[in-house]
Amino acid sequence: MDKLYWLDQIKLQDRAKVGDKAFYLSRIMQRGYPVVPGFVISAEILRQFLENLNSSESLVADLPYSSLHLDVANWRQLQQVASRLRQEILTATVPQEWVSTIFQAATEWQTGCLILRPTLVVSTATPAMKNISGLLESVFCQCEPEAIALALKRTWSQIFRARSLLYWQRAGIDLQQINLAVLVQPIENAIASGLLRANSSGWEIEATWGLGIAIAQGEVQPDIYYIQQETGVVLEQQLGNKMLAYGVDDAAAGAFSQAVPKSVLTADHTCLSTYLIPSVQQKQYALQEEYLQQIIALGTQLVSELGKTFAIKWTITGQTTSGKLYITQVSTPQSLIPPVHFIRGIGAAGGRIVATAVVIINPQQKPEQLPKGVILVIPAIAPDWLPLLQQVAGIITEQGGLTSHAAILARELGIAAVVNATSATSLIQTGERLVLDGDKGEVYRIRPEGESGRRGEMERGKVAENPLSLHPPISPLRPPTLTSHLPMIATQLLVNLSQSSLIEQVQSLPVDGVGLLRSELMVLNILSGQHPNSWILGGRQAELLELWSKQIMQFTRAFAPRPVFYRSLDWPQDLTSLSDNLQSSPKSMLGERGTFSYLQNPAVFELELKALASVQQAGYSNVNLLLPFVRTVEEFVFCRRKVEQALLTEVSQFQLWMMAEVPSVLFLLPEYVKAGAAGISIGTNDLTQLLLGVDREQGKLAKVFNECHPAVMSAIAQLIQMAKSAGIPCSICGQAPALYPEIIDKLVEWGITSISVEPEAVKRTYQAIARAEQRLILAAARQKLY
Repeated sequence: MDKLYWLDQIKLQDRAKVGDKAFYLSRIMQRGYPVVPGFVISAEILRQFLENLNSSESLVADLPYSSLHLDVANWRQLQQVASRLRQEILTATVPQEWVSTIFQAATEWQTGCLILRPTLVVSTATPAMKNISGLLESVFCQCEPEAIALALKRTWSQIFRARSLLYWQRAGIDLQQINLAVLVQPIENAIASGLLRANSSGWEIEATWGLGIAIAQGEVQPDIYYIQQETGVVLEQQLGNKMLAYGVDDAAAGAFSQAVPKSVLTADHTCLSTYLIPSVQQKQYALQEEYLQQIIALGTQLVSELGKTFAIKWTITGQTTSGKLYITQVSTPQSLIPPVHFIRGIGAAGGRIVATAVVIINPQQKPEQLPKGVILVIPAIAPDWLPLLQQVAGIITEQGGLTSHAAILARELGIAAVVNATSATSLIQTGERLVLDGDKGEVYRIRPEGESGRRGEMERGKVAENPLSLHPPISPLRPPTLTSHLPMIATQLLVNLSQSSLIEQVQSLPVDGVGLLRSELMVLNILSGQHPNSWILGGRQAELLELWSKQIMQFTRAFAPRPVFYRSLDWPQDLTSLSDNLQSSPKSMLGERGTFSYLQNPAVFELELKALASVQQAGYSNVNLLLPFVRTVEEFVFCRRKVEQALLTEVSQFQLWMMAEVPSVLFLLPEYVKAGAAGISIGTNDLTQLLLGVDREQGKLAKVFNECHPAVMSAIAQLIQMAKSAGIPCSICGQAPALYPEIIDKLVEWGITSISVEPEAVKRTYQAIARAEQRLILAAARQKLY
């Protein structure tokens, strides 16, 4: 634990570490308002704790990075998952040095009781993420090490309660987006506690005896005071129904005259007590006139800080004869902090960069080149933009999801990207300086020097605070690195590639070869903006063949003797700049893509086969062919005959595989094997798209396009089993394992032969495979023992 964040020292850039509740309290405290002192155990500590759980449970082992997609409609499964997750946390050990640090800091207050308040920031909060009242609760504990450790685990475990898991999924929030910190404060008995809600039409004050937990849990009906905002006059007051109150320890009785203890909840180290209020006192208002006026005066002061609409929680600590008013919570006071982003989308490729924006409204009007190091802002990106993307530092698109062309290209090229950023081309102008955060899916505008003051900016709602003051320094993207001491894995780990410029970076990674060499992206670098048909019809076939062969050879040479699976052309429908000679219907979502297009126009496919034969003739026997988007057995047979005519099968190591991405393969795989398919590679992007009827380029359907959907997972399991039964290898090369590492457990358990991912996902995929295999070995060993 590096440090604790004290309320009176928290800075703007600490917000993501300390959570909103603590951050807003710190802002108020540092402006001179009465706030109980406290410190924050940052969200990073929870992540470290989860990373060190070392659980054999697959649900828990990947927790810091898991998106934990489960069927929340299945209540039994939801309860079981929540119970297992919480049990793992509650039975784990909090490092002694952490507990000592917290305990030593708390002893400064000379108190016997502490309150641990969850304080949360969600990195990609959605509009539905406006009110989490009651989702996470404060935890009380005695100020001693054992009690602190238990209370800390109880606080952390709340994000895995069944209702929390239900909320996160329905709000579209993955676990890795949740930053949960813990605010630790001393807790004293209170004369009264409650809320103040202010808006332009008037104020409302709620009050009850003792601590405010009675209101939070709905155990009392509080007194209500209606206040005229302009004058502070009490317009009306209503006596509540306050039969009980909360305090701490046995001394809580001193907070109420003639209070009678109902129950003292001191088990498990909590110091919270409940007391019945005598019938005489139940008929009295909780606030004396003196304290009511103090709250009204405090509200009047806060109007100048927070505006006319805000809400606070307050408490009056002390005994019946004297007390002090404190603020315990401030709800979302936007005037305390400028907006932390001005555009939000889906984080598609990680990294944070600062650069100048170049906005292109019409993707069909592709420029000849782009300035180097800019952030490209565009409605959508087609694969034929790839040569231009080599120059850019970041990408923002208005459309697309995690498996869109923009997302896939950005991840392979190591370019930070945000997709599905609504109205980005309208809100951003060419020449603006931006911060693009591909991890959080957020875009920030940097204020030019000399622009008018901050309050004016906030009132206009156009310019956010310079995010460089809110976040750590930005570092360039770096290739993934792995330690030299790696566990052995039996499942092959392959890499998806298309750009020869990445070979040097990738070939040293612990991969067993190239599981997907995307031909359509590879050849865009040599086509000069023309469709291959144009080269052939223009008499330049020999020239194109030589260039094509050299491109493939760069990969086979670099990875030899490791296999390279070259996927033949699968032109998508939106390659408009290259499709002059194609006869696809412009209105078709799928177009005449994949092997069907080879039947329509075999010339380009035959050229590809000649290029592969040239690679073989150069002495490289590690190249294999992967057929894309195979719809029928007849298409496969046609392609196999072309392969035989090109003499590729004369090299004994050569294998002809097919992509398993059209749902018909679930019924036809045995027929494909009889026809000569030597292996399959599951393409989860198209398989998900076709099974769920969702266009993966539509970012607004991102929640529906989920490779972890039961239908998709069932299809993957069936394909793996069918391949095992047929005696052929089965790989997976879609985005699912990289986007959802938790499914790797299932893939390994089902018997996947190999997993192929983007270069940026190699490290976490390798580790996930190792953990999955170790768990299977451990489970088998335990079964043999018992």
